[in-house]
Amino acid sequence: MKIAFHTLGCKVNQYESEAIAAAFEQQGYTVVDEREFADVYVINTCTVTAVADKKSRQYIRRMKKVNPDSVVVVTGCYAQISPEEVSAVDGVDIVAGTNEKSHLTDYVAEFQEHGIRQLHVKGYEELDAYDETGLVVNTENRTRAYIKIQEGCNRFCSYCVIPYARGKVRSRGLSEIVAEAEKLIAGGYREIVLTGINTALYEMEQIRPDEAGRLPEEPYGVEKVIAALSDIPGDFRIRLSSLEPAVVDADYVKRLLKYDKLCHHLHLSAQSGSSQVLAAMNRPYDREAYMDIVSTLRKADPYYGLSTDIIVGFPGEKEADFEDSCSLVEECTFCKTHIFKYSKRPFTKAASMKGHVAPQVKNRRSDRLHDVGKKSAEAFFAENKGRMERVLLEELLEDQQMITGYTGNYIKVYVPYEDPETAQGMLNQFVSVELLEVCRDGMRGRMVERRDQL
Repeated sequence: MKIAFHTLGCKVNQYESEAIAAAFEQQGYTVVDEREFADVYVINTCTVTAVADKKSRQYIRRMKKVNPDSVVVVTGCYAQISPEEVSAVDGVDIVAGTNEKSHLTDYVAEFQEHGIRQLHVKGYEELDAYDETGLVVNTENRTRAYIKIQEGCNRFCSYCVIPYARGKVRSRGLSEIVAEAEKLIAGGYREIVLTGINTALYEMEQIRPDEAGRLPEEPYGVEKVIAALSDIPGDFRIRLSSLEPAVVDADYVKRLLKYDKLCHHLHLSAQSGSSQVLAAMNRPYDREAYMDIVSTLRKADPYYGLSTDIIVGFPGEKEADFEDSCSLVEECTFCKTHIFKYSKRPFTKAASMKGHVAPQVKNRRSDRLHDVGKKSAEAFFAENKGRMERVLLEELLEDQQMITGYTGNYIKVYVPYEDPETAQGMLNQFVSVELLEVCRDGMRGRMVERRDQL
């Protein structure tokens, strides 16, 4: 039996698709490319924007056309939020919510035996237990591996549907995380990326200040995971997929700077550079608090890599608010800025707010901010010119005779090579590279003879 996957959305979805694929392989299935003929197609959906919903429906129809007799399974956030809408799409056989992914092998077996369409979706209030999908020890990328450490979010930002799609905050057991990391590192992976719906909330529901208002001196929250993984022997690095300034502050990020294996890069979601808009978004920080975190990181390391998310066209966003977002991106010199045009989502407070921004205005602001973000990244790259960085080589661009990889602070580096066989043997290796000049979406570099750790 053959099974194919199409995954939309975030790294958590990608991780979960790999876990589901591993479970089906244990049942004797062969995983094939989504464009190939398969007996079962699994669409792992996203619902963060209306565009994501549309893409999900398109892929459902596309996969059914490849094999009309296939079993089509739709899971993920869109399935959780709009199960009836998904069920109504022609060709869907099984709809499973976000906390049902570990049961998909059973659901498919049941459908193949009885041929009865299935709907397995709990209310978001019932999503209160961590759904352990098992250890993921083989990933599509043989250099970088993702490990999911937590599920759910309880912040209820006014624009965000994810708490309804993913449910309450629950954290994965530390022993399971360490076991998965050990197997991945033993298997040759050189970068472990910690991911989750809101990684900053890892075990935070268990943390209580003492009578004096002091927090624990020993590692807690996501730091606890970083500390445990740092103790694993081997030449590898740890990367955080993101931290939420809605959860952590400058004092907390200071605690993370002492871990040598932790990459000096952080995705720190701003969402807006306007304190007024942040308040309307129900983000419990203002521009000053955000900049305090950025300042703390850059004081520790002027070349600390930062990426972010910005929403344009949030209800009530004025031109001055938008300019605040532009200036934030300029001041922070982000290595990457992800820009989203506000999209009305079900169940959210922002959907019923006044002052919705016209589509043409959102388009204009998005285009402008893309330009600002590009210049911000180029400025960050230029600041790194002449530096020596340790690069994890990941991919050969044979038509260009380039080998690429990323620095710890998340700069994509292009290094020329002469001998393809030698270059092939250097993949998944750390090398020392001198950063020479800004090019494309990163920097051109020169590999140096010294291969030891910087």
